[in-house]
Amino acid sequence: MALRAHFARGSFKPASINCWHRSMQTRGYALSSYVVTPKELNDALEKNAPTTISTDARVVPICAAWFMPNDPQGRTGVEVFKKKRIPSARFFDIDGVKDHESKYPHMLPTCEGFAEAMAKMGVRKADELVIYDTEELGLFSAPRVAWTMRVYGHPRVHVLDNFKLWVQQGLPVEEGPPMVPNITNYPIPSYNTDMVVKFAEMKTIGYDYGKEGAEEIQILDARSKGRWEGSEPEPRPGLRSGHMPGSTSVPFQELLEPESKTLLPAEKLKEIFASKGLDPEKPMITSCGTGVTAAIIELALKQSKFGSDDDRRLYDGSWTEFASRVSDTSGLVRTKTGA
Repeated sequence: MALRAHFARGSFKPASINCWHRSMQTRGYALSSYVVTPKELNDALEKNAPTTISTDARVVPICAAWFMPNDPQGRTGVEVFKKKRIPSARFFDIDGVKDHESKYPHMLPTCEGFAEAMAKMGVRKADELVIYDTEELGLFSAPRVAWTMRVYGHPRVHVLDNFKLWVQQGLPVEEGPPMVPNITNYPIPSYNTDMVVKFAEMKTIGYDYGKEGAEEIQILDARSKGRWEGSEPEPRPGLRSGHMPGSTSVPFQELLEPESKTLLPAEKLKEIFASKGLDPEKPMITSCGTGVTAAIIELALKQSKFGSDDDRRLYDGSWTEFASRVSDTSGLVRTKTGA
């Protein structure tokens, strides 16, 4: 079965996106790396902070704070955002900016829904966005929001590594009710289907696993080892644990520094991926519970240059959709003993 065709990327470059890239490159912006440090962001904000007067392109921090539904403290992203944030930051609600017609938690929104959310945040297409997480979690949901913005073609997107360090380094913070941004006219974007995997294909990949001549597609699962093995319950009631046929357990915590929760150095990340038997020359799909922490693996792969950007995708529905939709008799839910 010729699944490789799904990974033949590079052709998706709308003229409008190329124009945005060229225009932004001529502005001399300081942020050149996808992952930026607190100092880099602070310096950029001092040089080009968002204002309500200027119509020029700006550097805009975007808080992507989110907590699991079983968070023991019952925290919510928006409450944490209101308590402490980077000055001039906007809040991106991943529980709100999604496909509201889907019963799965974090499916990508429509193009119109995405544009509406960006407009309400006061974001312009020319703005350079830096996505960040909570001080408590370090890196968690910000990579997912950054990936989402890339799917919809926002030209300049970065991930902050991270707000925990930002606070520790004594950089400016803002508290109390946030400002209400002026609504912008954000254009309805295109949707880059080459970055996303859907259920039908994942099911086909599962059935083809191990068959002679089947495409060797690597599935990287960001959930805990226990959930992957089927020995720990899922955080969502009634959802069985286990893994997809042929998937590899890559708990996202293994990719972060234990204390600072920053991304490990690129060489260390490469060592981890190699130690799990992954091949940078073969296509990869990242997955997790609902498509959030799968983006941490994508971030680590991108930052360490392990594999090609054109051969990596993210399964949007991830384990919640997969385990909900395959039948008990399909053989597509594996455990440690049935890998």
